[in-house]
Amino acid sequence: MGVLNLDRTPSLADEEIVIFNDSVGRFFEEKAPESRVAQWREAGVVERAFWTESAEAGLSCLSIPEEYGGMGGDYRHEVILMEQLGAKGVDGFGLSLHNAIVAHYFLNYGTEEQKQRWLPKMATCELISAIAMTEPGAGSDLQGIKTTAKLDGNEYVINGSKTFITNGQTANLIVVVCKTDPTQGARGTSLLVVETDNAPGFERGRNLDKLGMEAADTSELFFNDVRVPTANLLGQGEGHGFFQLMGQLPQERLNIAIQGIATIERALELTIDYVKQRGAFGKKVIDFQNTQFVLAECKTEATIARVFVDHCIEQHLKGKLDASTASMAKYWVTDLENKIIDRCLQLYGGFGYMSEYPIARMYRDSRVQRIYGGTNEIMKVLIARTL
Repeated sequence: MGVLNLDRTPSLADEEIVIFNDSVGRFFEEKAPESRVAQWREAGVVERAFWTESAEAGLSCLSIPEEYGGMGGDYRHEVILMEQLGAKGVDGFGLSLHNAIVAHYFLNYGTEEQKQRWLPKMATCELISAIAMTEPGAGSDLQGIKTTAKLDGNEYVINGSKTFITNGQTANLIVVVCKTDPTQGARGTSLLVVETDNAPGFERGRNLDKLGMEAADTSELFFNDVRVPTANLLGQGEGHGFFQLMGQLPQERLNIAIQGIATIERALELTIDYVKQRGAFGKKVIDFQNTQFVLAECKTEATIARVFVDHCIEQHLKGKLDASTASMAKYWVTDLENKIIDRCLQLYGGFGYMSEYPIARMYRDSRVQRIYGGTNEIMKVLIARTL
C-alpha cells in the first residue's frame, strides 16, 4: 500500500484482485494523464468519450452479474476502482457512483424487466446514471423532500427540483426520490426512474460552481410535469423508496471512507517525496524534526484508518456491515482526511497554496467529503442511537 507498507486483508490480497488493481492503475495512467484531467476541470465535466473508454476497458458495472451485462465481479472490484481513482488523481469522474450506488438500486430492488432494460446499457455507458435525492430545502433530511409523483392513468407525473446532483449534466438515467403520497412521511416516498433522452419537462439547470471537484458535473435538475410510465417505479410498489435508500446508504458511506483513505495515502506519498527534495536553511525539509514528527503522526493515523476501512470492507463482503459502523467509517476517515491534507499542505509552504500542485486540489476536493452522503454530524446522530 505504498507509503503505509500494509498487507491487505486476505480478500483484497487475492491474486486476481492484485492483477486487476495493476490493470486499473495502468488504464488511468494511460487514458487519464494529468493534462487530460486538467481539461475536465476546465470544462467542468468529464467528457463522455472517457465514459465509453472506461466501459470498453471493463470498468463499468464491475459488481453487476454478467447476465445483466456487467463484469460479474464483486465489491472488491469496486474498491479497487475507487482506490485507483484516488491514487491517480482522477478527481471528479463519477463512475463509482454509477457502478457501486445507482446500479445496485436496480440490482437489489428492480424487477427482472427493469434489470434487463437498464443494466446492460449502464454497463456500456450508453446510459450514464445519477440519483437525485437532495433538494434546495432538503439535504440530509430525506423525509423532507418536496418533489412529487402523482399517478395519472398508467403514468406518474413528476414535479419538483433537485440540486447538488453528481453526474447531473451527463446522466441520461436518473433515479428520482419522490413523494407518491405526501401524507405518509417516509412511507410515502418512492423511487422513479427518468430516462432523460425523451422526457419533456425535464431540464438541467446550472453546472454548479464549486469550491473543489471542478471536473464533477454537479447540477441542478428540474422536473416540470415530467411523465414516466408506471413501469419506471423502482421495485414492486409505491412507498418503498425511503427503505430502499436506507438499505443502500451503508455502502455509499463506506465508498466515501474508501475514497478518503485513498486520498490520504496519495497526499502522504506526494508530501514525503516533496519534503525529501525541497531544501530550506541548508538542508532538506525532511531533516527537520518538526517535519518528521508531523509525518510520523500522519502515517500512524493513516495506518489506523486503512486497517479500519479494510475491516469494514471485509464485513461488507460478508454482509455484516451495519449502518452504525459505516457511519463511523464515513465520519472519522473524512475528518482525518481533511486534517492530514491540511498538515501536508503546510509542509509545502507557499507552494501548497498553488492550484498547480495536487495537494492544493486535494485540500479543496476533500472538504465535501464531510458533507455529502449525509453530513458527519448526521453520522454521529446515527451512531449515538446505538448507545
